[in-house]
Amino acid sequence: MPGRKSYGKHMQEGDPGAYMDDGVHLHLRLTLAGGVRLGPGKIRLLEAIAESGSISQAAREMLMSYRRAWLLVNSVNQGLGEPVVTSRSGGSRGGGARVTQAGHRVIALYRAMERKARDAAGEELEALAGLARSGHHGEG
Repeated sequence: MPGRKSYGKHMQEGDPGAYMDDGVHLHLRLTLAGGVRLGPGKIRLLEAIAESGSISQAAREMLMSYRRAWLLVNSVNQGLGEPVVTSRSGGSRGGGARVTQAGHRVIALYRAMERKARDAAGEELEALAGLARSGHHGEG
């Protein structure tokens, strides 16, 4: 449907990702030194943790298990040299998680790169969207 945005399993309406109004989207996937991988899913997970203060709540919002969310966060924490999320265990007051200053910086840098990539490829994205709307489904 023209003009309608579609969202993958990690994307939600309102995400500041690289979606254009016509439904064309651009995803960045980065591999940093040491093999740390960052993409829209991990960034959205960090944003959800920042919003909720909880890895388990963020995992539920993203329809993934707590274990999967924890493994994703841990992979970034281990690979960057400084943690992007810190957590405290439960107990009588309950646990929680906090996105660190480094984590907020990772989110901001990723989103800035995403915007710049979308802006740089704007004409090409619009051309591809036009092909998709006109029904030209040629071979990739």
